[in-house]
Amino acid sequence: MTGDNGHKEVKTIDQRIDRIYRMAKAHFGEVRFVGIKRHTKIGWVAKIQFDNFDSLMAEGDTAINALRSLRKRLKKIIDRYNTV
Repeated sequence: MTGDNGHKEVKTIDQRIDRIYRMAKAHFGEVRFVGIKRHTKIGWVAKIQFDNFDSLMAEGDTAINALRSLRKRLKKIIDRYNTV
């Protein structure tokens, strides 16, 4: 999206998490949580928890990069499912 001045709108971390949550909920139905945390050794970790056992995770050097990576992984899964 672009604003009035032609620059790309900057999304907050909350907006990114909400978008990922909506995508996962629409495709999988049940989502316990989507979140992000700082790990001391590997940087930021973004995670979708579907139930007690199933989850999807991605890492990044920043919180935004981890969320972008998680969204890309989720999008790939959804796209593969839709092509079958």
